[in-house]
Amino acid sequence: MEAPKPEEISHPPMDQLQGLEYCIDSNPSWGEAIALGFQHYILALGTAVMIPSFLVPLMGGSDGDKVRVVQTLLFIEGINTLLQTLFGTRLPTVIGGSYAFMVPIISIIHDSSLTRIQDDHVRFLNTMRAVQGALIVASSIQIILGYSQLWAICSRFFSPIGMVPVISLVGFGLFDRGFPIVGRCVEIGIPMLILFIAFSQYLKNFQTRQMPILERFALLITITVIWAYAHLLTASGAYKHRPDTTQLHCRTDKANLISSAPWIKIPYPLQWGAPTFDAGHAFGMMAAVLVSLIESTGAYKAASRLASATPPPAHVLSRGIGWQGIGILLSGLFGTLTGSTVSVENVGLLGSTRVGSRRVIQISAGFMIFFSMLGKFGAFFASIPFTIFAAVYCVLFGLVASVGLSFLQFTNMNSMRNLFICGVALFLGLSIPEYFREYTASALHGPAHTKAGWFNDFLNTIFFSPPTVALIVAVFLDNTLDYKDSARDRGMPWWVKFRTFKGDSRNEEFYTLPFNLNRFFPPS
Repeated sequence: MEAPKPEEISHPPMDQLQGLEYCIDSNPSWGEAIALGFQHYILALGTAVMIPSFLVPLMGGSDGDKVRVVQTLLFIEGINTLLQTLFGTRLPTVIGGSYAFMVPIISIIHDSSLTRIQDDHVRFLNTMRAVQGALIVASSIQIILGYSQLWAICSRFFSPIGMVPVISLVGFGLFDRGFPIVGRCVEIGIPMLILFIAFSQYLKNFQTRQMPILERFALLITITVIWAYAHLLTASGAYKHRPDTTQLHCRTDKANLISSAPWIKIPYPLQWGAPTFDAGHAFGMMAAVLVSLIESTGAYKAASRLASATPPPAHVLSRGIGWQGIGILLSGLFGTLTGSTVSVENVGLLGSTRVGSRRVIQISAGFMIFFSMLGKFGAFFASIPFTIFAAVYCVLFGLVASVGLSFLQFTNMNSMRNLFICGVALFLGLSIPEYFREYTASALHGPAHTKAGWFNDFLNTIFFSPPTVALIVAVFLDNTLDYKDSARDRGMPWWVKFRTFKGDSRNEEFYTLPFNLNRFFPPS
């Protein structure tokens, strides 16, 4: 048998991901774009409902307070998404709520000056104002790092081998939001997972009017089917004698969102009252802002690949971080109970639908703003059981993680140095946060437990985040271990042309500001 030729056993590296139907600046028809935008809106509801549902009861808030926070979070998500797609990185990314802010916010909730308040509603309002103040102060970190181009300077220390663990753990690091939550209600979680994979992958060639309708709208179709099935189980009394936790995760009538939601309510700044400021709270929140910055950096790199664009140049990435800082400032002013970061699940949906169009994401931002003001309608969609979203996350988070692994094609993986850096950063990026999680679950406080609360919040928040740990380990090793003689192995000859705006002619097509604004903000 004839020996295979080298080109038959290897694949040439590709700057842009192939096989997408629509890339960043090509658009589907208006009808298709609106349906795809609505699909992104539905997916963004998972995190937008989950974070307030967990935090508001801890603060003493009622179901009515929870609905208002969900509405406010969706409203700000829509505004931030529009700002980011128009003036930030211009990548098709939904800017949603972030779990990175949970550690400092829970620390504020348990502050002794707030827990001693007897009246639940007063305690909720005072806690909300304390969180708002901390977010407003902490947002200055991203605003300064972004608009001063300091983050662009920092990004010069990044390379493909250093970014692989970071981007991969943006997806893999969210494993606890996947099957562990599906397992809480397997009767709707597993059918959702199987149906979504079947529609989006095995039946993707089924076409209606030359459109792969099952692949393109797999999320909407499967959520509709499984939601109806879950409602049927609820109405038939299948969960009547089951434990309360099972009922909470399986029943479709346990969210108490629709009955508590007003018909029309427009969120506005300082709606909870004047924010209060505390140096300790703000310092702890700054760690979450740094984590959000690092996680978003990885997500922007993944989104650029799934939108068939080139990696964003350093100054474009920094510009996006600056606008994300503005987003966190808005979160503080309006009171969303969390900061802003790139929605990883929506990045994954770009790959699942093979549509990386910027217009689709801007339409989804319109849906977020519209339904956040029409309370009852928004609450209807927001009452989808979280188990259904968790099943979809199993696929979409994995897809984003694999995009991170795809950057290995630009590096030499026959180099022991690269294998060491990639393996150690990936392992520690998963292992260290898992240790922090397990310790916190058993001891009810993080491993950092000194008398200085702000110091505890800072360290615990940083090491709770897999992408942040991966970045610290990978970038340190990559820039200290034989770095002078390994530029080619690290993938730098390919990477260096995307550092500057003029390094590649395609950057102008993907990242130029609209309305001829580049005249006033010339790219570097």
